Amino acid sequence: MKKIFISVIAMLLLLLLACSQNTKTETATPTESGKTEATAYKFTTEIPAAISIPDKVETRLGTLNFKDGFPDDSTVQKIYDNLDFQRGVQALLTAMPAASLVAQRTALRKFGPDNQTVIIFETLMDSRSLFLTANTESIYAVAWLNLKDGPVVVESPANTLGLIDDFWFHYVADAGLAGPDKGKGGKFLFLPPDYKGTIPKGYFAFKSNTYNNLFGTRGFVVNGDPKPGVDNIEKNLRIYPLAQAANPPKTNFFNVSGKSFNTIHSMDFSFFEEVNQVVQEEPNEAMDPETLGLLASIGIEKGKPFAPDERMKKILTEAAVVGNATARANAYRSRLTESFFYPNSAWGTPFVGGSYLFERNGVRLLDARSYMFFYATGITPAMSIQKVGAGSAYAAAFVDADKKPFDGSRTYQLHLPPDIPARQFWSLVLYDNQTRSMLQTDQQFPSIGSQKKDIVINSDKSVDIFFGPKSPAGKETNWVQTIPGKGWNVILRLYGPSQPWFDKTWKPGEIVEMK
Repeated sequence: MKKIFISVIAMLLLLLLACSQNTKTETATPTESGKTEATAYKFTTEIPAAISIPDKVETRLGTLNFKDGFPDDSTVQKIYDNLDFQRGVQALLTAMPAASLVAQRTALRKFGPDNQTVIIFETLMDSRSLFLTANTESIYAVAWLNLKDGPVVVESPANTLGLIDDFWFHYVADAGLAGPDKGKGGKFLFLPPDYKGTIPKGYFAFKSNTYNNLFGTRGFVVNGDPKPGVDNIEKNLRIYPLAQAANPPKTNFFNVSGKSFNTIHSMDFSFFEEVNQVVQEEPNEAMDPETLGLLASIGIEKGKPFAPDERMKKILTEAAVVGNATARANAYRSRLTESFFYPNSAWGTPFVGGSYLFERNGVRLLDARSYMFFYATGITPAMSIQKVGAGSAYAAAFVDADKKPFDGSRTYQLHLPPDIPARQFWSLVLYDNQTRSMLQTDQQFPSIGSQKKDIVINSDKSVDIFFGPKSPAGKETNWVQTIPGKGWNVILRLYGPSQPWFDKTWKPGEIVEMK
């Protein structure tokens, strides 16, 4: 009897196994809510809608089609076109510092070879030279340092304000007043990234992450005369290879005041060609892998030719246009509330958080960095240090009191309240919205400031400044010319800013259109 019971149980188990094997497996079907319901699988799970995609999706790219999650051919093409376009735009916004320095090197090499050529503005810079937001008060001297053949020496003069940035526009060193020589002058030695030799004594030595580097310094006008500052630089600034230190070659100076030449980077397809120069010439270790990966994704990769096909060139050409537009919106209509000095004011700065690295709490401030390198040039910690009486303070305005862009055909007034907080001097310089270089008009210098001998100061020590195509009657000495049909913006510079600037007890007026 026991054997018969065991046999019956065994037969039942076999029948159950056969039935389970013959059971038809049903496909899980999506419900109207988007969830996929498990139906008749032996192993099933309810699938959340958030991890799947419908068969048809309407997006800014158009209709995207999928078959059970797999994109069709037209969708794949749209997605990759969009991905390449997005990366092109981001590459422009991210790699702008590199393109900027390629443009500067291109300009500098027209005057002579690296490591021995210095351009200098002996009678200051005017609007004919295209530079990003340069001023009309400093004596600029600029040179290109090339460390490919070994270390280079820079003998920096006393009483100057200099900086050295690498080819990615990363800070390397300060020289002069903000440098280790503390404005007394000294010998600086710049070492290439692969340098393994000993460092000789008697130098302020700095190792750059790139072979190519920008050197720029500023001298100062004395009682309105640039000659003493120019003489100081031309007599004492020397640049030469360390290997020739025993018998240094001559440093050649070229006076470029009043000369027409361009140092501003491209904002069309050729932008990517400019950036490619930096990638090809410099070690990958000089830039972070994320940025190099972004550039590689659009065909800019070290050791490989940048040769986009017709499709990719078309995409990058459009990406440059949109990137250009984005950079302009980002600067001229900034949505960074922290970049403005005062509530409901046009006066602002790209140095959000006071960081020359554009970082805050370990977070990169992407829009602030793009704003800075679209609008200006040169990077050093000294630019963001807030110290009473030291350095300079900058405030830019792109719109008037009604938040309208400045129109060169209209006349405006700016009131600067009494006791302008600048221990040395202050100035206002106008810039072209297209080039971000000085506004070109009938005036050689599109600027005005406390150094202007005939400027009218009000009895209470306030100052009224006028901008327009023609001067209001009797205001000629306090007027800066603009051009009908041409947009402009302005930077207020305070040299040696005093405490009222920092605690905001003094603030410039808004620029008001005169009706």
